[in-house]
Amino acid sequence: MINFLRVDHRLLHGQVAFSWTQYVGADCILIANDNVPNDELRKTTIKLAKPPSVKLVIKNIDDSIESIKSGVTDKYKLFIVVESVTDAWRIVNAVEGINSINLGGIKAKEGSQNISKAINLLPEEIVQLQQLIDSGVEVEIRQVPNDRKQLLAECL
Repeated sequence: MINFLRVDHRLLHGQVAFSWTQYVGADCILIANDNVPNDELRKTTIKLAKPPSVKLVIKNIDDSIESIKSGVTDKYKLFIVVESVTDAWRIVNAVEGINSINLGGIKAKEGSQNISKAINLLPEEIVQLQQLIDSGVEVEIRQVPNDRKQLLAECL
């Protein structure tokens, strides 16, 4: 069961590892990213941030989608963390039942537009998120659980 999908360019760090994991009641964190599985330094850093009572799985996007669709993750209360809007878009379009995305931190890039304190979106990311919103997916902005939930649609 997928409890939460978060976009955060830092992937797993204290705020995600503890505040969000506890808030959503997750017992498994899936880091879905095409680069991390082949980057030993990033993998090690992410593993250090993992809460002790939570399972951590690091897979590329395609393998993540395959695992979710196969039912292997059904026994977990799954918290998926991706690095980019495009990664979230790929997963939501491939996996049924994800009806909410949390935007937590997206760093500024050349050509990006600042949407809120920690959210900077490229034009193509805005298009992807708008497609998701149009299909009924809630896209919200919150860095930590105690922040007020702000819908992306209100910011565009």
